[in-house]
Amino acid sequence: MPLPDDTVDIVHWVDGAGLTGSPTGWAEVTNPATGQVTGRVALASEADATHVIASASRAAGAWGTTSLARRTQVLFSFRELLFSRKDELAAIITAEHGKVHSDAMGEISRGLEVVEFACGISHLLKGGHSEEASTGVDVHSKRVPLGVVGIISPFNFPAMVPMWFFPIAIAAGNAVVLKPSEKDPSAANWLAALWQEAGLPDGVFNVLHGDKTAVDALLTSPEVQAISFVGSTPIAEYVYETASRHGKRVQALGGAKNHMVVLPDADLDLAADSAVNAGYGSAGERCMAISVLVAVDPIGDELVARIADRTRTLLVGDGGREATGGEKEADMGPLVTKAHRDRVSSFIDSGEAAGAKVVVDGRDVTARGGEEGFWLGPTLFDDVTPDMDIYTEEIFGPVLSVVRVKTYEEAVALVNANQYGNGTAVFTNDGGAARRFEADVTVGMIGVNVPVPVPVAYYSFGGWKRSLFGDTHAHGTEGVHFFTRGKVVTTRWIDPANRPEGGLELGFPRND
Repeated sequence: MPLPDDTVDIVHWVDGAGLTGSPTGWAEVTNPATGQVTGRVALASEADATHVIASASRAAGAWGTTSLARRTQVLFSFRELLFSRKDELAAIITAEHGKVHSDAMGEISRGLEVVEFACGISHLLKGGHSEEASTGVDVHSKRVPLGVVGIISPFNFPAMVPMWFFPIAIAAGNAVVLKPSEKDPSAANWLAALWQEAGLPDGVFNVLHGDKTAVDALLTSPEVQAISFVGSTPIAEYVYETASRHGKRVQALGGAKNHMVVLPDADLDLAADSAVNAGYGSAGERCMAISVLVAVDPIGDELVARIADRTRTLLVGDGGREATGGEKEADMGPLVTKAHRDRVSSFIDSGEAAGAKVVVDGRDVTARGGEEGFWLGPTLFDDVTPDMDIYTEEIFGPVLSVVRVKTYEEAVALVNANQYGNGTAVFTNDGGAARRFEADVTVGMIGVNVPVPVPVAYYSFGGWKRSLFGDTHAHGTEGVHFFTRGKVVTTRWIDPANRPEGGLELGFPRND
């Protein structure tokens, strides 16, 4: 089928300019709210990938020896440009991902936090110095860049997730190759052009579009020293194993099934608001979404009723439409592709067939937008049990499942038995219970009366168990250490006026 005449070709970004290369093919890019094809993105060949990685390799040496003062100036310039033009980027995200404008703006704001953290990275790149560690011997340490690093990012946050990594990587002196999702690739090129405007030398930030060919090239290239990945657990495991086998350091963040535990003493209005916000924000397409609410007796009936009342008020529609005549902006947009919408819908079918109670059904939603959009409304299940697919699988859509338990201990056991350990939350007015919950759960990120506990940028992001492959989390101090390596230098300068006597000594050097 021929493409519309107004579609855009989205090509690689190399050496400060677009490059079509010699793609193995093209993938269609659609507006999820209308179903319309708006562009096509080049799928890199092995030759394309080699070309892009070589560009980064050529730029890495000079950038790595550029002064910290100059690097910081570029970071600050990038931050100011991004802050002043974030509406442009939000519009791109809405058009290709489908999330509403306010949600896209929120994504950019969280990414900006990491850029701002990276602006102060000089303090974290300082080494140590020990004078006269031994007689006439000084020791000092320093952190140096790795060289070329690869970032493989998912469709759900085309701006924020790359910004978890590349501001720190660049501030630390590395060159970056970003491989964005082919579902919403334009944000990556927009960011690349902004880096150039901010004064970043050509080749330090590159964009490689494509599919598995592009991914495998990054995982196996001897010039790429590190890989940062966010996506599903099966792919995270593949990335970790393949890149590690080729001698790279890896941080591969995988899937999640985040639980929100509500204790009987909790503020139920706060809990209900939080469950709706965390369950249906960004159409549930985020690894930190709350997908399971654990209601501890006896509050289940009242809590489900309050969540249902709120869920039914949510407006589903095209987040790119201008609100006119006082019309409210949509609360939730479409899902990213038709195939993904159909997959999530099939989970709702499965849950209903398994005996879960469908309290709010999103399959027949009437959306404000194009009839051909990839629509699915917020769905609320009650009486879900741990053997059901809607409980065990990561759905990655606007589906919230309520599981009822009798005790706190049963709730914690549910959280800890799950294969994932990304994020969890507890809602309670009892400080002692909250403190106990923090100690009891085997999860990397915990919220207390906070449903989506994404840490601020100077702390690190990442889960436990099958939510993380590798030892290092994203951003924060761990991120700085991931994108640098340490050197320790031991020096001795002989004082001519007090030169020691010579002589051979084949034993291990002594510390005198």
